[in-house]
Amino acid sequence: MNYSRRDFLKLTGCGLAVASCAPGLALASYPDLRRELALNNINTGEALETCYYDGQNYVKKELTRLDNICRDYRRNEVHQMDKHLFDQISLIQAKLGVSAEVLVISAYRAPATNASLRAKSSSVAKKSYHTLGQAIDFRLDGVPLKTLRDAALSMKAGGVGYYPRSNFIHIDTGPVRYWS
Repeated sequence: MNYSRRDFLKLTGCGLAVASCAPGLALASYPDLRRELALNNINTGEALETCYYDGQNYVKKELTRLDNICRDYRRNEVHQMDKHLFDQISLIQAKLGVSAEVLVISAYRAPATNASLRAKSSSVAKKSYHTLGQAIDFRLDGVPLKTLRDAALSMKAGGVGYYPRSNFIHIDTGPVRYWS
């Protein structure tokens, strides 16, 4: 049978939501499920729909496409992103029962970009996970930011920053912690 992305999420969302109670094991417990995302980088206007995990393996070509849309747009530098960030977003969407477009605010940042942003704002970390390709700032189209934050926090899968004035959350694959 051919399922649309929305049909797929409806059929698999319940299983992923249950599995997300133990996020470290959640996706490993469902290795046969495809993982799909629709992203839009608000800074470049680029959009991407991808199946980055085919149910058995991560799809290298699609991960490369994700790396590109998550690049440092200020310097046009591409860096390999941690694929587990995308898994976290997939789990968040499943937990919320949505297939909303991921609006990317910031993902990879070259060290020079990070230093420049840090010089202008005390809220930019000196050793940011963004510079390692292990962080993403985003929101989900049509999903209240508090709802998104709460879902990310419940996973206990890394850092979660809440920026309501700027209308995004930050997630990373570092140690579990929270800030706002």
